[in-house]
Formats: sequence, C-alpha cells, structure tokens
Amino acid sequence: MSKVVHFEIPVDNEQRATAFYNDVLGWEVSRFGDGPYWLVRAGAESEPGADGALLARDDLHRSPVLTASVENMDDALARVVVGGGQVVQGKLPIPSMGWSAYIVDPEGNTIGLFQPDQRAGS
Repeated sequence: MSKVVHFEIPVDNEQRATAFYNDVLGWEVSRFGDGPYWLVRAGAESEPGADGALLARDDLHRSPVLTASVENMDDALARVVVGGGQVVQGKLPIPSMGWSAYIVDPEGNTIGLFQPDQRAGS
C-alpha cells in the first residue's frame, strides 16, 4: 500500500508564497538545489503528515501534486498504464534520495511517485 509522503505546491512568486505559508501555517521554507524548488517543513518530525515543497508553476504543476511512495518504480509505472492512467514524466533520479516520476490518473489528476533509493543517480 502506498502512502502520501510529499506534496508540491506550484507558485508564481516564491517570496509571496513563502511569506504566506510561514505566516499562516508556520511552515519553514528553504531553497533546495539550483532550480526553482523550495523545501517545506510542515511540522515537527514527531507529528503525522508529509512535508513538501514549493516550486515554480509549469505545465506539469498547474495545481498541487501529492506524491506517493512506491516499492518499485518500474512496477508502479506499469500498473499505472494497465489501470488506465498515463505516465507524463518517467523515472528520473533524485541523487542520493531515490527515483521520481509523475503520472496522470484516469480522472486527470497529476500524482507524483517516489521510490526511496540512496543509490539513485550514482
């Protein structure tokens, strides 16, 4: 069974969005890497729930995206197609973290998939 482990919220203005989520929800936002991607700590480690990110709005991220953890990315992507979904961004490494992909379910929702693997990208 897959669990939601991450969320991504598209933004047009990172400073405005960071201020909003910090002031309203108390989220801590910090830049990640060189691209337009900011990690969100959405509560203490001991609290239930997922952390996430703010990222630049684009064609893939027009609205918030939930990311589910999978044991095997290749198997999960095959199940997506059999189940009537579509793979819109295939398996890509996130170095030292794991594998990422994006799908669209039969209802038109974009969902992220993540397979933990510290060897990814090496």
